[in-house]
Amino acid sequence: MTPRERYLAVLTYQPTDRIPFQPGFPREKTLKRWQSEGLPENVNWFDHLCETIGIGRTYGSRSVPWPGPNLRMNPAFEEKVLEHKDGHYIVQDWMGNITEISDEYDYTYIRAAKDFVTRKWHKFPVESRTDFEEMKKRYRADDPVRYPEDFKNRVKVLKERDDICSVSVPGPFWQLREWCGFEPLCMLFLDDPGFVFEMIAFWTDFVSATLARVLEAGVLDVIHISEDMAYKEKSMISPAMADEFLAPTWRRWASEARQAGVPVVDMDSDGYVEDLIPLWIASGINVCDPIEVAAGNDLPKFSNKFGHKMAYRQGVDKRCIARGGSAIENELRRLEPVVKSGGYIPGCDHGVPYDISWPDFVRYCRMLAEITRWL
Repeated sequence: MTPRERYLAVLTYQPTDRIPFQPGFPREKTLKRWQSEGLPENVNWFDHLCETIGIGRTYGSRSVPWPGPNLRMNPAFEEKVLEHKDGHYIVQDWMGNITEISDEYDYTYIRAAKDFVTRKWHKFPVESRTDFEEMKKRYRADDPVRYPEDFKNRVKVLKERDDICSVSVPGPFWQLREWCGFEPLCMLFLDDPGFVFEMIAFWTDFVSATLARVLEAGVLDVIHISEDMAYKEKSMISPAMADEFLAPTWRRWASEARQAGVPVVDMDSDGYVEDLIPLWIASGINVCDPIEVAAGNDLPKFSNKFGHKMAYRQGVDKRCIARGGSAIENELRRLEPVVKSGGYIPGCDHGVPYDISWPDFVRYCRMLAEITRWL
């Protein structure tokens, strides 16, 4: 089977020769630690890992070009340092937020998730309807920057792909939080629901209109929706509120994806998601991740409770990998029945953190390769 066939077969509960080998990806600080512990510098860490544990190529034989679209605002806000004192920067980021970060980093760490960076927010770009009207001007579906100039040529290459082609979409909760801030947004749900519906409607239409070109091209395998809408024990807004405000958007996007032949609509949310999964299933979403164990998610329970209505990615407790030894083996044995039952691609339940050593990561990956039938 090709990597694409294998990936789609697993997540749609079809027979497969192996499970995709996707152990997780390190952030910048993690990679630096690994290089101090035996990972050679100036090598592709994943290729070296596969060579170390003795498995062959796990991904496609040809690169999969990004097809678009670019859903970010255009123009972006100017990135600049506003103040530097007491070991912190106060910066304006590209999204228009005024945020504070340690001067160990700079605003480029906000632009891309290169590491685990804690921030404090001071001000958000949308505080009124007037602000929102100005923000809307930065999101034009017909903006030429939405797609690469060689889009047609990329589509030709993608028609011959042997690995998956996916696009990521900020969900309505995610996007409104970027504009308004988390706490102000939560208050708006109660104080001005009409304004919330107005912003959601705009975002829903913008994404649908912008996705239309790539959906029409027929080259997508996965649409990945980012929401991050749960804490350790509860969702950030109630399931009932999510059903009222967010589910109509999810349903529309999932329906448009299915009509275009996209087999996987994947929902990404950190935190405890058991109460949200029924809403996602009802909305046409058929995969979710990262299934964080520390948040109380019980993947074997989910597998039994929801059956083939939902498939999963990641879900291996990062704390067990960090503890090493028998903790790794016990964690993978806990999940092995779910791997065997289908509908699950195991991997670290978020980015691989700094407290996981290179020797322990190699040990974990060797065992993971065994249960996914690469060894």
